[in-house]
Formats: sequence, structure tokens, C-alpha cells
Amino acid sequence: MGRYAHVFFVPLFLLFLCCFSSFFVYGLAASSFQLVLKQRAIMTNLSKSLPTSQTNGLWSNTTDPCHWVGVTCSRPAPSSVVTSLSLSGRGLSATSSSLVARFFDILCRLDSLKSLDLSQNFLTSIPASFFSNCSGLSGLESLNLSYNGLNGPLPRFSGFGALRSLNLSFNTLYGAVDNGLENLTRLKSLDLSGNHFTGEIPTLIFGYENLTLLDLSQNNLTGSVPKGIEKLSKLKELLLSSNLLGGTIPSGLATIKNLYRFAANQNNFSGPIPREITTHVSALDLSYNGLTGEIPPELLSPPSLEYVDLTGNHLQGPIPWNLSQKLYRLRLGNNTLNGSIPSTIGKLPNLTYLELNDNVLDGEISSMLGNCKNLMLLNLASNQLRGTLTKELGYLKQLVVLKLQNNKLIGEIPDELLKFQNLSTLDLSRNFLTGEIPQTISNLKMLSVLNLQSNGFNGLIPGSISSLDFLIELQLGNNRLSGTVPRMPKSLKIALNLNSNLFSGPIPSYLGDLSLLEILDLSKNSFSGEVPSSLTEIQSLTELNLSYNQLSGVLPKFRSFVQVITTGNKDLIIRNTSSNTNTTSNTTSMKGKQNTLLIVMVIISVVIGMGLIAAVILLIIFKRFYRVEDEGLQPAENLPQVVSGCFITGSSFHRSGIDFTKAMEVVSNPANIIMKTRFSTYFKAAMPNGVGYSVKKLNWTDKIFQTGSHERFGQELEVLGRLSNSNVMVPLAYVFTEDSVYLFYEQVHKGTVFDFLHRDPENALDWPSRYSIAVGVAQGLTFLHGCDPPVLLLDLSTKSVRLKSVKEPQIGDIELGKVIDLSKSTGSLSMVAGSVGYIPPEYAYTMRITMAGNVYSFGVILLELLTGKPPVNGRIELAKWALSYSSRLEEREMILDSRVCKASLAVRNQMLSVLKVALACVSNSAEARPKMRNVLRMLFNAR
Repeated sequence: MGRYAHVFFVPLFLLFLCCFSSFFVYGLAASSFQLVLKQRAIMTNLSKSLPTSQTNGLWSNTTDPCHWVGVTCSRPAPSSVVTSLSLSGRGLSATSSSLVARFFDILCRLDSLKSLDLSQNFLTSIPASFFSNCSGLSGLESLNLSYNGLNGPLPRFSGFGALRSLNLSFNTLYGAVDNGLENLTRLKSLDLSGNHFTGEIPTLIFGYENLTLLDLSQNNLTGSVPKGIEKLSKLKELLLSSNLLGGTIPSGLATIKNLYRFAANQNNFSGPIPREITTHVSALDLSYNGLTGEIPPELLSPPSLEYVDLTGNHLQGPIPWNLSQKLYRLRLGNNTLNGSIPSTIGKLPNLTYLELNDNVLDGEISSMLGNCKNLMLLNLASNQLRGTLTKELGYLKQLVVLKLQNNKLIGEIPDELLKFQNLSTLDLSRNFLTGEIPQTISNLKMLSVLNLQSNGFNGLIPGSISSLDFLIELQLGNNRLSGTVPRMPKSLKIALNLNSNLFSGPIPSYLGDLSLLEILDLSKNSFSGEVPSSLTEIQSLTELNLSYNQLSGVLPKFRSFVQVITTGNKDLIIRNTSSNTNTTSNTTSMKGKQNTLLIVMVIISVVIGMGLIAAVILLIIFKRFYRVEDEGLQPAENLPQVVSGCFITGSSFHRSGIDFTKAMEVVSNPANIIMKTRFSTYFKAAMPNGVGYSVKKLNWTDKIFQTGSHERFGQELEVLGRLSNSNVMVPLAYVFTEDSVYLFYEQVHKGTVFDFLHRDPENALDWPSRYSIAVGVAQGLTFLHGCDPPVLLLDLSTKSVRLKSVKEPQIGDIELGKVIDLSKSTGSLSMVAGSVGYIPPEYAYTMRITMAGNVYSFGVILLELLTGKPPVNGRIELAKWALSYSSRLEEREMILDSRVCKASLAVRNQMLSVLKVALACVSNSAEARPKMRNVLRMLFNAR
């Protein structure tokens, strides 16, 4: 071997080492592979037994179950087992009982499983054997079956002694919370919220000394909180909201040192608030109960306290002055608190929401409030506050809502109050304010609601008010305003109220430009002359009050659903009087004048008629010799110029039927307008083949619309156009012009849900139709939320849901969330997102459309279907009105539409079941609202 031996030995050693290493690694892999095989068969069988076709595809991309979606394995040497399984929101259903039974039987063989999540599916029933005889899951620590629509009494969990977390929330479980939980002594988290449980809170729960979360909210529990609650010494969150609990708040809660959140709102608790209840608590919600007595002096002072809500009780006495520096939300409204507003509130640097409304507080508004730099909501309405508007309020740069109505404030509006950059709502009504409305009101660029009615304002309405582009409601009634009504913002939607002022002269014709306006009140002024015919062009108008003026001439003809009130105009002639027009009888002399006028009109009509006959003859002769191709159309150069057009639908029928050029001729003619909304104009369009379509125009030049790439938005539209759901309106095609986009839809609709519910009160929709509408809209919204990514709706209301028949709804305007640029509407999303009455409370402070916000809007739609009432009645929102009845079961029936609920006992019971769903949807807490898939499930279960 000699000197070259190492030359041979080294390669040979490396070769040996390589082969040994390969063998060693292969051996380990084989060993590991064999260990995985022990559970591979179980997982393979489980994938074949899934009670859904949707999930099978998720588990077919690899043969290794540890790489399947929702599967987590532990891989410490020398073993690998399945430890966690999550099939949340994967479409599991109980349609096949045998398949469900097999699925759960196989699950019980996964003896290594520590966590199982089957939430947000359609498992309305689970085999009883799973809960009582599933020994294989004896080591399971976390079980989540929430949002499934499980029906029946609480299961008996006899084989799950290791459970630390159990979530059965938002199902339809009923009966008592009884011995089904008796073996779960290791529980740390128990969530039974959003069910139909009745009876009392069982004392056996207090034996679970490891509990950190106990959520029993949104059930029908009765009785009082049993003594012994303090035994749960590790409890961090105790949630009892929205039940029928009574008695007093247990003082023992104050001894639980870990408790940081306690919510028992919307119950029947009475008596005083325990003095030391907030010793350790950070968030306390006892709102809407029957609590009495004074607020204990030390209640608001603990240094860790951040959130207190005592709204809607019978509390009296002063507001304590010693306040926690961490408080960011303080709600004490709707009580009988007295005394002055503590100046120490001005020393709270984190305070964001302050609501002291509907009490009997007096004194002046403390200038110290101006130090709360983070304040976004200030509500001091309906008290006895006096003095002037302190200019220091102008320092609240973050303010979005300012409500000071129904007090005894005097003086003028200081300039400092007109510099808010984010203010959305300003309500100073029902005070004793004087002076002129400042021209600088136009500085409040983001203002959506301005209410100055019932004060002593005089002079002119400033012309600058027309620049408030987001204003949707203007209340100036019962003042001493005079002169000419200036042009108003075209964004006005809810109401323009100018009643009981000193306006004179003719009604301006340009008020007819307010195409979105629903209520116009010009009553009790000195308007004279004729009623402008332009008012009949206000598409959304439902009420016009012209009473007690000096109007004359012939009243124009309004749509049948518009209530026109004309009482007190003795020279106004009412032609074709209908039930929607309220008038007073004219005098005998007036009848004489009418007869004379009638003769003159007959003569004029004869002359005009002869002229028309002659004109028609000449036109026929003219057309015979001089035919032109597009008679009556605008010159081609004036038509919108198509930049690009695209078909989304794959239907050859629609592709051959839709003519983009013809459509541009149609949208150029105002006579083809069938509806206007906040963001869109709808046209009826008959194509050359005789088929009718709806064409929706979005004004691309509107500053809140996203500008930029047509290609990008076109791609978004094509994605939406590929959606397939019978309860969703999807576009068939689109056209871009330089300043607009036009969307094409089938013209198959009979009207909106709003039309069928509210436009003809004499012919109420029956409950089967209303229920079908509710389920259809829920199906459409569940589908949209289930898309990837989810499709969120900017404006869901009964006006955006159209009906193919009284039982076939379709959700429209699904593209608005893609085209509206929220960054150009800083301050409050509620100014652009949604219609009034449908906007969730959190939108007043956020700039984000959410699924929970859509659920709230759907809840309002449910309430409309249940009550027959509009989303806003006067100034009261339907959701708030309904929630005020929700705390007592015996009062809930008062919410229902009496024209419908008395049809039969079955109808009444079903409506009450749906009402529970609606009330859950319109919860003030976004987190408490159910997901749409569970809403749909609960609606099905209400049948």
C-alpha cells in the first residue's frame, strides 16, 4: 500500500460512510413511516367519511395526513401522531345520518387527539354515542362545536374528563344547563352563549374551580346568580348578558382577584350596585337592567378600570368625581343621575366615548372636557344643562359625534365648534340657541347629520351649506329662519325639515334635484305660488308636507306611495285627490274661481288639441318623405363614448342580445331612469331583439369612487360576474366610458323588498313570503361571505334587495365595496357605508367594512320583515326600538306585525323564533353577532 495507501483508503471510507449514512437515514425514515401508518388508515377512512363533498378536495393533494389542511401532528422522535384537527367552516352537514355516525365513530379512534374544532358547519345533530361512549377521545382537551345549529338538550359529556375548553355557542340547544357537564371538572373555558337554554344557572358549575371563562350570555336563563360564585377564584371573564336573570348583583364577585371582565347587561337585575364590584374588574357592563340607588363613590376609581356601561337603569344621585385614569369608555345614559358633570372627566387622557345622555344633570358644560383629546363621541343630550356652548369643546379634534340636544343651552354657536375635521353628527336641537347659522358651517366637511331644530336661530340659511357633500339629514325646523331656501347638498337622503320658520316666496324648483330625499317638510311657513313640478322627480320621496302655507295653482301629480300633506293652503287646487293627499275643503268662492278656470282650460285644451292633430299629420307626411334612422335620439357626438366593453356572462343569448351602442343611447335619455340610489342610477333598456335589461350607471368622477385603472376594476367585475347564486344579482356585462361605468343585468325584477313591505300598507305581505325573503337573503349573504376572499357589502338594505317574485330575493350592489374608496371619506365610515337605520354602531368610528357589519344590516332587514316597520320611524332606529323590548319574553310579541302574526299560532311561534335571530344580529357588540352561516342555520331551524 505504501505511501499511496491513503489515496485508496480515503475514497473507500467516504463511500462506506455515504452508504452507511443513506442506510441510516432510510432506516429512520422507514421507522417513522411505520409509526405514521398506525394512524394513516384512520385518517384515510376519516377523509372518505366526511359528510361533505367540499372538504374531500382538501385532503387529496398528498398521501401524508400530517400535511392535510386543518391537521396538526406532533413529530418528536421517535413517534408522530395527530394532535389537532380543525374542520371549521368546511361545510360539514348532517344530511346523511349514517355518514355522520361513521364520521364520528372514526373520530373516536384518534386516541392522540388533543384539539377538535368542528365549528361553523351544518351539524344540526351529532350521535349521542359520541358524547357518552367515545373512550378514544378521553384525552381530548379542547372541543369546539360552535355555530352549527345543534338542536336538542345539552349532551351528557361522560367520556371527556380531560376537557379544558368546551365551546357550544350559537347553536339551538335548549332545556336546562344540567348534569351534562358534571364530569368536566378540569374545564377552564365554557362557552354556552347564543342558545335557548332555560332554567337557572346550575350550582354545579361553581365546583369547576379552574374556570377562567364562563359565557352563558344570549340565552333564556332565569332566577338569580346562585351564591358561591366567588368559589371560581380563577375566573377572568363572566358573561351573563341577554338573559332573564334577576335578583341582585352578587357582592362576592368583588373577591375574585383575576376577574377583569363582567357583563350582565340586558337582564332584570335590581337593587344597588355592589360597592367594590370593580376592585379588580377592567370592563363592567350592567346596562339595561333595573338597578337602583346611587353609583358608589369608589366604583369608577380603581386604577385598572377601563370600561363602564351602566346605561338604562334607575340610578340616581351624582356622578362620582374620583375616576380611573385608564377609562376609555364611560356610559351612564338613561338613568336619573343629577348634579353637575365632574370636571375630573377632563383629566382622563384615554377617554374615547362619553355618554351621559337622558339624565337630569344640570350646571354648565365643563370647559375641562376640552382636555379629552381622544374623545370621539360626546353625548350629553336630554339633561338640564345650561349656559353657553363652551368654546373649549372645539379642542376635541377627534370628535365624530356631538349630541347636546334637549338641554337649556343659550347663546350663539362659537366658531371653535365649526372646526372639527371628522365630525359626522352635530345635534344641538331643542335648546335656546340664537343668532344666525354661521357661514363657516361648511368647514364641517364630513358632516352627515345636522340638527338645529327648535331653537331661536334667525336670518338666512347660509349658502355654503350646499358644499357639505356628505350631509344626509338636515333638521332646521321650528326656528325663525327667513329668506330664500338655498341650494342643498344632493347627498340629502333622510330628511330636509324647514317647518315652522319664516320662509316666503316660491318654493325653489331646484329642490327637485334632491333625488335621494325621502322626507321634505316645508310646512308652517309663508311659501306662495305654485308647487314646482320638479318635486315629483324626487325618486325616493315618501312624504311631502306643504301644509299651512300660501300656495296656489294646481298640485302636481306625485307617485302613489308619496304622502302629500296640503292642509291649510286655501288657494291650492288638488286634482285627482287620492288617499295619499290630505287637503282641506275650499270655499264657495274658490269653487267659482275653479269653474272659470275650468272653462278657460277647456278652451285652451281644444286649441292645443287641434294644433297637435295638425302637427301629427305634418309629421306623418314629413316622415314619409324624409325617413331618418335613429329618430328622437341625441346626435352621436353627444352620446357617452365607449372606452371599453366586456361580456362577463357565458350565455350566448345575452351576448347576442346586449348592444353596447344601443345601451349608450338609452342611458342618454332621462326618461329611461327607473331608480336612483346614493351611488347609482338605473335605466331600463330594451335591446334590438326586444329583450329588456337593467343598466346601472356608477359615476366614475364622484370623488369617493376609486379612480385609476379600468383594467383593475374590470378584473374585479369579472370575478363578481363568475359568482353563481340564485339570491345574488351578478352583472352580465360592463361598459367603461371616460367618466362612468355601466353594468348590465337581467330585467326580471318586480321591485325592491322595501317597495313590497312599505309602499302599500293596505296589502301586507303574508308571513310565508316574508320568511322566504329572509331565508333567500341569508343564503345570498352566506354565499358572499363564503367566497375567497369574502365579498362584503357596502350598502345592504331592503332597497338594495330586489325581488323576482314575492318569494325570490336577490342581493344587489355587490360591487360597491370594490369601487368605493373609503380613504377619501375620512372620519366616519357611516357617511358612505350603508343606509340610515342599517349602519352598525361601530361604523361611526371605524373605516372598515366587516362581516359583522353586514350581519347587523341583515338583522335590520329581518326586523322590517317581522314588524312591518321601516328602518327609521321618525328619529327612532328600528333596531334600537326592538332591542328595548328584548329583555322580557312577554314583551317580544309586541314587536311583531299584528297584521301577520295573528294568522295562526304556528306563524306566531315561527316569527318569535326568527325574532331571536334578528336580535342577535343587531347586537351592539360586533363580536357577539353570529356568523351568517349560523344565522342561516337558525332560520332553517325556525321552520
